[in-house]
Amino acid sequence: MISIAIDGPAGAGKSTVAKAISKKLGIVYLDTGAMYRTVALKALKEKVDSLDRKKLSEIVKNIDMEIRFIDNQQHMFLDNEDVTEKIRTPEISIGASNVGTIPEVRLKMAELQREFAEKHNVVMEGRDIGTFVLPNATIKIFLTASLEKRAERRYKELVAKGNTEITLEDVKRDIECRDRNDSSRSLAPLTKAPDAIEIDTTDLTVDQVVDKIIDNL
Repeated sequence: MISIAIDGPAGAGKSTVAKAISKKLGIVYLDTGAMYRTVALKALKEKVDSLDRKKLSEIVKNIDMEIRFIDNQQHMFLDNEDVTEKIRTPEISIGASNVGTIPEVRLKMAELQREFAEKHNVVMEGRDIGTFVLPNATIKIFLTASLEKRAERRYKELVAKGNTEITLEDVKRDIECRDRNDSSRSLAPLTKAPDAIEIDTTDLTVDQVVDKIIDNL
């Protein structure tokens, strides 16, 4: 099985690049961040604080979460409801980063992700894929970019999806908060694996990044 692990901070281009590689190589793309977002949405629905370790540990034990691929697009289902669009809000972004600091949540998600990788050729992106989830991945990539460029990309993405109330400064603060959470959590923090190839995407096109990765396969 081929496994491509792509890590990096929010807005570095991980999802866009992973989708492009998936299409080019004809392998499955798994958005692991969507899984944490779904946990965050469950916590929100249950009125549970996204940093409440005890309650979140119980939530992930019995969470009814399913990944389905519809027209080659990943959809997240929570309690049999398609929540793919509902999990793409700034509130859920922060919630996902918060629940990701809970060890029990990360262990459960990593378990599900490893099971997926055992059954599929996959490109998987997140914060700890190469370091924790798939330490024996075929290739490990660490994407980065300037904070300004990352905020700009995320802002354009949200506006394109109809979120007209958000400001660029809101997005920048959101990303800075996520960076702090992701880098400082106790279990599997965001960090570059020693054997990962680092690519700064600030001034590169998606195609240029994809070609760099495929050239190293």
